[in-house]
Amino acid sequence: MPNINTVHIPHLGGIDAAYQIPKPYDRTKPTLILINAFTTSSEFFKAQFGNSKLTDTVNLLAIELLGHGQTRIAREHWNYWDSAEMNLQVLDVLGIEKAFALGVSQGGWVAVQMALMQPEKIVGIIPVGTSMDNESERSRQLQCWDGPTILAGFVNQWSSSQPTPDFEPDLGFCDALIDIGFNKCPDEVREFWRTAIKSNYRGDEGRRRMRMAAVNLAERGSLHLRLSDVQCPVMWLHGTEDAVFSMANAKEEIGMFTGSPDACLVGIDGGAHFLNHVHASEVDTAVLNFVSKYFK
Repeated sequence: MPNINTVHIPHLGGIDAAYQIPKPYDRTKPTLILINAFTTSSEFFKAQFGNSKLTDTVNLLAIELLGHGQTRIAREHWNYWDSAEMNLQVLDVLGIEKAFALGVSQGGWVAVQMALMQPEKIVGIIPVGTSMDNESERSRQLQCWDGPTILAGFVNQWSSSQPTPDFEPDLGFCDALIDIGFNKCPDEVREFWRTAIKSNYRGDEGRRRMRMAAVNLAERGSLHLRLSDVQCPVMWLHGTEDAVFSMANAKEEIGMFTGSPDACLVGIDGGAHFLNHVHASEVDTAVLNFVSKYFK
């Protein structure tokens, strides 16, 4: 079982924010916030936790977003801006003054929001396999997924006017997420995430968290007009075989970070949506180079 820590922060009336740090914190090293993909948890970064070259050089801090992992909040409704604010408050409670932020898929969105909200705290951002648009017609014309249609079906499936104490995500959802994230994966990886998703989202409370996570992904707003306000370096990592968001979209959107002193797109040949899993070595090497370049 992973070693999950929890800290209470004041945002939205109080959030028990869960996080994982694989090694003892060292204030002489740079810190990298890891932000997970939809309906995953901090275990999403297991490959990075196991890379001693990375953990010897960088403090890894994986914070589980609202609606994900062991993070809990009493309120029914929240959005990605709330998750970004939560992450920043976790840094405050832990006494971390500056950090890099890496986010995969929805996590890339939150990493950008963190840089917008507290530019003095975020040294650089690494969006991975993500998009800065809403689920728009423009996005679909660039061969990104039809998010509203796909997610609306799940939101309806997870809606109920009555308590659902016996709820458990079905294999249809679990396998859909796994297939679109990994393209292909070993049986043991599939079984791990089937088990993890079912365990985390059981019961009525789990169903409600899962539903709101899907609502947030489906109904997020575009960040396009805000991207020029990002002041820190940006390294966008994107797989050429990403089944959710296309390389064509990434190429357009990296050019919108006009206020960044260094914004680049790094394509990884054959990479799937969950790029930190399927091409962990390439991602970790790029992260080390980026952090080494900008850590002072």
